[in-house]
Amino acid sequence: MSESLAITDPRYPPRLRERLGKEAPAKLCMLGNAGLLDLPKTALLCSARCPGSAILRAYDQTAHWRDTGRCVISGFHSPVEKECLRILLRGTSPVIICPARSLPKRIPPEWKAPLAADRMLILSIFPSEESRITSALAARRNEAVAALADEVWFAHVTEGGQTEQLNRRVQQWRHLTTIN
Repeated sequence: MSESLAITDPRYPPRLRERLGKEAPAKLCMLGNAGLLDLPKTALLCSARCPGSAILRAYDQTAHWRDTGRCVISGFHSPVEKECLRILLRGTSPVIICPARSLPKRIPPEWKAPLAADRMLILSIFPSEESRITSALAARRNEAVAALADEVWFAHVTEGGQTEQLNRRVQQWRHLTTIN
């Protein structure tokens, strides 16, 4: 059963307001364990184009997070991020998936067990009308993912891309660790 949090709700993550200001989403739509928002979180972000050396490092880092129980938040949209999600789902660590659109109407089969085990949250900053992923929505989603996290790990940043722009913005936020 999905639920939503308005920006005025006391359970709304204060980091979104602090880091995004007027650009903070007015409402969060959620499916799964909303309590995962209270855990320390690492944001995983990776440019769509990624060299092999960065891919292997990302898989190793993801396996470490899985094995140590770290909560990872991401859109899990780029090819590397998708594979990292598969690695995480083979363990028991908590995962927060943020699609660049509204909540999915159908849950992928591989997400059902983690949802039932209360170790997954699907979180969307978009209303139900936003059913198609666009580059603009992905950029807004990635910014929210980073804003929610305690630390941000960029597996790879392509020069001149959206991930590089986000990396620059994240560097300006206080009390946030970035790992490159």
